[in-house]
Amino acid sequence: MEQNQNEILLQVTGLKQYFKVSGKNWLKAVDGVTFSIRKGETYGLVGESGSGKTTIGRSLIRIYDPTEGTVWFNRREISGKLNGAERKQLTREMQMIFQDPQASLNPHKKVIDIIGQGLDNHHLYKNKEERKEKILAIMKRVGLDAEQAYRYPHQFSGGQRQRIGIARAFIIHPQLVIADEAISALDVSVQAQVVNLMKDLQEELGTTYLFIAHDLAMVKYISDHIGVLHLGHLVETGTRDEIFDHPIHPYTKSLLSAIPVTDPDIERNRVAIPYDYVTSGIDYSKGTYHLSSGEHYVLATDEEFHRWEA
Repeated sequence: MEQNQNEILLQVTGLKQYFKVSGKNWLKAVDGVTFSIRKGETYGLVGESGSGKTTIGRSLIRIYDPTEGTVWFNRREISGKLNGAERKQLTREMQMIFQDPQASLNPHKKVIDIIGQGLDNHHLYKNKEERKEKILAIMKRVGLDAEQAYRYPHQFSGGQRQRIGIARAFIIHPQLVIADEAISALDVSVQAQVVNLMKDLQEELGTTYLFIAHDLAMVKYISDHIGVLHLGHLVETGTRDEIFDHPIHPYTKSLLSAIPVTDPDIERNRVAIPYDYVTSGIDYSKGTYHLSSGEHYVLATDEEFHRWEA
């Protein structure tokens, strides 16, 4: 899957992440995934729970060491063995916003120190006054008040805690932010606010996103390119319009058919397309990536691809 390499910030090729369960048994959480993300864009990674989405994010930021495959980030390989300095540099350029804002924030630390953690780790201020100024500036930018800086996480709502998480990630101006189900734990009314904040920050700072989610409607809203993940395999990837206007893989069609529509007449006649991998006759391990058009690739055998395209 080729793209203009001058624009690519992250290139993932054949990524595998296996976990030993017992004896000779391995859980193949991610099994040969390939995709790339252009600078300043959002790549939406979608799929049901257990598909491997979160594992991919954690492999990229090296919470897990990849079992196999290569990852190039900012023109250097980050999938091999990294020393302490290289890992530190990676966390300077790549940050993560987690699903549960409460669990990801230290309950014993005040917000000013939670947000300032990156500044401390990378020595990005001359004195305490500059540190405070930077923290208060990013707090204001994400919609938090200065007087809230000395409170603890439990004193905030879920949406406010996620804003703290966003401030913590953005204060060191990373090039790539991995948003791992960053809105799924929030109320629907708050989700749109947080996503709009993320879009605004991206526009201002040129940040690149890997947006991991299972909500296809939100992925469509925020993403430039989309990858559809199932059972550790990337079954389809392309631009937002290619995926939504011309889905090819049966799993993608099934996912899209399950999205409710606001028009009551259309919703009343909407038919969800079932998909069962076990009985489908499809074997992901036998598929290769086939180009449909533009940047639209599908994991399939030759026979499957021609049948699905027809």
